[in-house]
Amino acid sequence: MATHLAVALLMLVVGAILARPETAPEHRPPDSGTRAGVRDHAPALIATPIAAVLVTVMVANLGIGLVAAAVSIAVILAALALLALLAYLVRTLGAGRSHRHMVDDLRERQDFAQTLLQSMNEAVMVMDANYRVIDVNRRWRELTGHDDTLPESPPLPPPGTGGDWLLPRADGTDVPVLATMAAIPDAAGATRGYVATYVDIAERKQAEEELTQHAAELERGNAELASALAFKNDLTSMLTHDVAQPISSIASLAELLCADWADLPEDIRLELATKIDKNTRRLIKMMNDLQLLFRLDTGTVTARRVPVPLLEVVETVSAATSGSGDVEITIDEDLAALADRGHLIVIVENLLKNALTHGAPPVRIRAEREPGGTLLLSVQDSGTGIPEDVLPSLFGRFIRGAGLGLFIVRHLVEANGGSVRYEHAEPRGARLLVTLEAAPAL
Repeated sequence: MATHLAVALLMLVVGAILARPETAPEHRPPDSGTRAGVRDHAPALIATPIAAVLVTVMVANLGIGLVAAAVSIAVILAALALLALLAYLVRTLGAGRSHRHMVDDLRERQDFAQTLLQSMNEAVMVMDANYRVIDVNRRWRELTGHDDTLPESPPLPPPGTGGDWLLPRADGTDVPVLATMAAIPDAAGATRGYVATYVDIAERKQAEEELTQHAAELERGNAELASALAFKNDLTSMLTHDVAQPISSIASLAELLCADWADLPEDIRLELATKIDKNTRRLIKMMNDLQLLFRLDTGTVTARRVPVPLLEVVETVSAATSGSGDVEITIDEDLAALADRGHLIVIVENLLKNALTHGAPPVRIRAEREPGGTLLLSVQDSGTGIPEDVLPSLFGRFIRGAGLGLFIVRHLVEANGGSVRYEHAEPRGARLLVTLEAAPAL
């Protein structure tokens, strides 16, 4: 081989060794090990014998002695090794500088991601595939009240769902949140972790509760308005029929007395005056019932309960009621009710008048003590009973032709801690039953 060709090949080999790039650790394939070492040193291993051969050829062509040739070859190889070492150092320095740039870039990205996580308005929790908490942000700590320690196994919504959730706080209370949880896949699609997001909805829940409460208040107001409207309509109906009748009768009878006083016999005058007095008392009774009705509707009726002898009250009311000759009373003298005396008188009076007006004689009033410390007062007539279509509203506010008696009875009985009900009597008639608390025996 010619000397100039050997020199050219030698320079080419040295250039190849010096120009070989150094692969950064981050860019090496995952199987970096023995194979990677072989790849790194293969050029030098190949170039060294080639360089030795080329130097030997050059020395032979120049006609140098063996000793001088050996020394020359050793010097040249040492120079090549030194050049290779310098090249390695230069490449390593460049790779180290690139590595530092990459590390700085990764650290900057990590800091940016951490800053982004901590600056989010939503509470965020990051977990691994086994639901162990890796990191939480500032908002999560504020929302739960936890310090710098991470929770070990917090309650989590199922992955992929979103909805209202109760997030436990450090003090044992719960905060309502809108919770979502998503899986974090790796390059192969397998789940490598989870991220849970919580949005505080306490204010929304409070607004919903206030809205619900306001709606309930409106509904109650509408119910009260409807009740007031029904009361007005019922009252108008009663005034039109029940109250107008005695007023018309009083007006007609009074006009007749005034116009024909001189021509009327004494007994006719007395009869007309008696009818006027009866209708007047009836009208006064209606006004008193209406006054009591207004007090019942406003809730101003209170009961002062004391032991009241039941037989005494029933006999007093029966003696003052017309038609009481057909009344049978069966009550023990020592039987007493724990009730308001005035209320009990009104209850018995209305029950008795209802039986005499809408039933048929005889009317039987009985009372007996029951187990459990109560007594049962029964007022039964011998009429046809109450029609089935009237029973649902029997104790309602207004029943045309029946007045306010049974409505007042129900409210006064309930005000005294008792109850009233109706049942058909056998073989015929209507029976009204009042249950009151029994007082100790007198």
